[in-house]
Formats: sequence, C-alpha cells, structure tokens
Amino acid sequence: MFDSVTEHSTLIPSASICMATYNGERHLSEQVDSILIQLGVNDELVVVDDASSDGTVALLEGIDDPRIRVFRNLTNIGHVQSFARALSLAKSRYILMADQDDIWIEGRLLAMREALETGFALVSTNSKFIDREGRMIPPLHPDLAEFDSSRYATNILRVFLGTAYYDGCTMGFRDELRELILPIPPYVESHDLWIAMCGNVARSNLHLERYTLRRRVHGGNASVVNRSFIRKLWSRIIFLLSFFHIVLRLIVRKNGQKN
Repeated sequence: MFDSVTEHSTLIPSASICMATYNGERHLSEQVDSILIQLGVNDELVVVDDASSDGTVALLEGIDDPRIRVFRNLTNIGHVQSFARALSLAKSRYILMADQDDIWIEGRLLAMREALETGFALVSTNSKFIDREGRMIPPLHPDLAEFDSSRYATNILRVFLGTAYYDGCTMGFRDELRELILPIPPYVESHDLWIAMCGNVARSNLHLERYTLRRRVHGGNASVVNRSFIRKLWSRIIFLLSFFHIVLRLIVRKNGQKN
C-alpha cells in the first residue's frame, strides 16, 4: 500500500515535524517555509502524502532541503492513518504535529522543545485563527488553560462531551508516548483526540498557554460542522472504545516493562 517517494537524510534528528498532505499545494509553501526556518540541522520534516492528485508532491520534491523526508501513499487511506504513518517514520525523541495549511509562529519549536524537556509526555498549545487568505478571524473555540493540564479525569470527560479543544496541529510529544499512540485503530475518527487521551490517560499532559501557530480555516478543513444525532452517538461509542483501548494498552505496556 505504501511507496517511499523521497528519503534524503539518515541523521538522527533532535525534533521530528510530522505532516500529512492531501491536495494542499495552495498553502503548503507558506507553511513549510514557516517550519524550516525554525529547524536545526539535525531536525527533520516528515511528510506523508495521501495520494494527492495536484502538485503537492512535486512542490515538496522541488524544495532543496535535506531535512525534508517525503513519503507517498499509493492509495488514499485518510488523514488519520496518514498522520499515524508519519509518526511511525519519525526518528526523534521529540515529535511535533503540523497541518499542511497553517503557519507556524516564530519560536514555536523552541517553546515546544523546552516544554517537552521538562518531562511532560504531551504538550499542547493555543493558536490564532486565519481565513483562506490569511486574515485574522475570531477564534473557533476557547483556549487551553494551563491550570487544567493535570485535571486528567476532567480532560477525558471533556473529550467525551465534545468540549475538549485539542487540535493535533498544536501538539508535540515525547517518543515514549508514541508507543502508546501507535498503532491508531482503524475506527478512530480523530487522531487529535486519540493522542490527547493518550497523554491524559498516561497522566503526563501540559497545556502551554502560548499562541504558537496561525491555524487556517476554510471549507476543506473547518471543524465546526452540524452532525446528526446518530453521528454524535457514534462518536461517543468511538470515545468509549478508544478510552478502554488506551487503558488496556497502557496496562500491557507497564506489565511488559516490569518483566
């Protein structure tokens, strides 16, 4: 199912930025530029393209930078599993998520790295919101509050209620958490909430009250949608499956470490 398009670097980087792309050439250059300017020589940008039909892959391959590693799915597998593949390919102890059409604010990588170095498994930040043309728009949801970071049970309950505002593009985590995150089950609809639950179930979560990116909102990625009662009910069922799946995986992992 998978075919590697390009793999430039064999260095072990200090930070891996993981991105999934799909027909994203319109805004991709601006996002990649905002990321690369913050990377060190041993950092990497891992991109998994989900069988785009536009010039996304050609654009990425045309960037002359050895820190970029590009992989291409031969068939479209969806954004959740494309992100999961990108995470599996990351080589660093610190792994950050990135969407294809946002813009990183200067200092994001440094702030995230410093937070992760304090020992938290998962760090999430806040973001400003922009429209398709890059103009500032009102926020789509409230900011994460740092004082809620260690309220693990409350955070998990808020995920269940649909009032937890964890955006994958704002997240970074330590490699140790990846063992709990991967593989992401095929029934999972949102890698954002799956990863957020992993951090909270593992009781190692930090909400960093800092705006570290401009999140672009447009018709292709707008997260505010009206869903039917059946879809909402199904999401709650997925939550319960995910929660018990993560708890069981954590128990197995801890027992394995003891042995």
